[in-house]
Amino acid sequence: METITDKKRDNKRWLVLVLVSVLLLALLFTLLFNRKSVDPVVNNDEGELVIAEEDLINDWQYDVGSSASDYSGQANKRSYVSESLSMSLGTPDASIGGSIGMAVGGAQDVNNFRQNIENNYLPILTDISYEGLFYDYYFETGQTEECLKLFCPSYSSAVSADPISDENEYYLSVGLNSGIKEADFERKKMNLVLVLDISGSMKSPFNKYYYDNPGGNNDLEEEEERKTKMEIANQSIVALLDQLNGDDRVSLVLFNSNAYLAKPLNLVKYTDMSAIKDHVLEIYANGGTNMAAGMSLAGDQFEEYIDIDRDEYENRIIFLTDAMPNTGETREEGMLGLAKNYSDQGIYSTFIGVGLDFNTELINSITKIKGANYYSVHSEKEFKTRLADEFEFMVTPLVFDLKLELESNDFIIEKVYGSPEADEASGEIMKVNTLFPSKVQDGETRGGLVLLKLKKVGEGSQLSLKTSYVNRQGVSDGDEVSFSIDDNSHYSNTGIRKGIVLTRYANLMKNWINDERAMKGNIPIDYYGVNIEDGIMLPPFISLGQWERKSTPLTVNSNYRQMFEIFSDYFKEESEILGDDNLGQEIEIMDKLISMNNSNTYSCSDSSDCYEEMYKSRGIACNIDNVELISSFNEDVSNWTSKQRRESNLNYFSWECIDNSCVCVGDWHTNY
Repeated sequence: METITDKKRDNKRWLVLVLVSVLLLALLFTLLFNRKSVDPVVNNDEGELVIAEEDLINDWQYDVGSSASDYSGQANKRSYVSESLSMSLGTPDASIGGSIGMAVGGAQDVNNFRQNIENNYLPILTDISYEGLFYDYYFETGQTEECLKLFCPSYSSAVSADPISDENEYYLSVGLNSGIKEADFERKKMNLVLVLDISGSMKSPFNKYYYDNPGGNNDLEEEEERKTKMEIANQSIVALLDQLNGDDRVSLVLFNSNAYLAKPLNLVKYTDMSAIKDHVLEIYANGGTNMAAGMSLAGDQFEEYIDIDRDEYENRIIFLTDAMPNTGETREEGMLGLAKNYSDQGIYSTFIGVGLDFNTELINSITKIKGANYYSVHSEKEFKTRLADEFEFMVTPLVFDLKLELESNDFIIEKVYGSPEADEASGEIMKVNTLFPSKVQDGETRGGLVLLKLKKVGEGSQLSLKTSYVNRQGVSDGDEVSFSIDDNSHYSNTGIRKGIVLTRYANLMKNWINDERAMKGNIPIDYYGVNIEDGIMLPPFISLGQWERKSTPLTVNSNYRQMFEIFSDYFKEESEILGDDNLGQEIEIMDKLISMNNSNTYSCSDSSDCYEEMYKSRGIACNIDNVELISSFNEDVSNWTSKQRRESNLNYFSWECIDNSCVCVGDWHTNY
């Protein structure tokens, strides 16, 4: 028989059971509605996985005050896996919006050319490249049919007279079109290694040449308020970090005389990016420049990701440097070999040049490899704007190993403009290693043109063109077309017309730079690369022979002032026809060069000293009190043709000498 005591005991058991149940429910309620407090992974409103701020990893391991420091080991903290969609580059959907275009790799601007002239320095030949100049403009590509593939070339022709010699020239343009719709385009996830130059040359003011004063310009009060290349580079790194998504991985390598791993390659979503940015902004410059060491250490970070799914991830290294290596492996072949080896493994490179003295010659050579491109930075604001507009395009190569074969009994390829691989072209073949996506605006594509100058070798006008290329998956494709070129003066469209105008402009500038530097270096000039009889000739290439770039004052000799005046009239007329206001920036440059006054004054104690000074500059001796031109000719040589001047052995200078000071007031050089 159940007693009262037994009933009380049963009631207590039920009470305990109820209390335990309530506590368990409360605990479950807490877990469900306050998960963030016990698990660093939560979902945001879009359903994406987000890491709690207090659980983010600060995996920085570089001590600004020393060469390197030990990694704290935080990267081994709990990892998470999430899913994301990768970009699809299958058959384009013709029903959605406008398509993107394409542009070649290599240089993506000519900022160094413009900025050197603006700051009264003479550029070097590689500061102005055809592909970099083209990327500053939008082109009608000549596309007449809808593109339903990854890449669809289009072709346009022109016969146009050289504005100086008036000789007719034949041109063919290759328009770079794509069937990928802008609405469909999205870059892949990235394994990105940023490589930052922290060598001593990076501490010089942004608008000065470090090797004009290797110790820096810190003794100049007016320069203390100017930002250094290091400051701009640090801010550029921060701007790059802002472009990354949670599923991207990022690493940072620093180099001066040695290379240091500042941040391992880890997922952005688990990284305390605010802390990383703070560390970056603390970096200062010091030491030598072992660029190859930085390149090598950057490549090492991809060891675990070489065989990653290329449809999901892109492997890329972005260098920020003034490109003036002076220690370690400094040979062009050595650094090019490193970059090419990475490219062959699917690790592509972008170089971002910093400062007026950025060595475009070295980087121009390295970025001819597959998947490579380069930009230059001349203001923090400009760079941020460019990243916001172009980052997805600049890190996503789409077409590789483009080759165009020309078959004709009437034409051969004389020169290719607008491709870094132009020097590899032959009379029948044009090569382009990489095409990147590019914006289309009002039916025109940014940088969407490669221009071929043709040489007429037959009596007819027929030609056939065959293109082949490889996509990201290694699948080959191509096109073939035949047509004829009318011998009469014509332009198929504004795209090829603009390409010809800009090519002639670049050729003029390259010849001027080459001849001006030859004169300053006491190198004999047989004849100018641009003259009335020959017009604008193909410019030669002369290597600097060193990477530590020094400044050269901006000068324009009298021959090129005349050539600039003639060409400027032609350029202004073409600008009005083309209706592109951006061409005005080239007119401003020519106006400045035309107005240059290059009078040089030499002080001396007597006529002998004056003669010695002028002889060093290829001058003609003059007396102290008047101008005396020494010449073995009795006729007026100022009206000679360029051919007569080339066949002579005469240097013609005009000097004014007053009170022991000789001033050069005019010059032109001939063979000597």
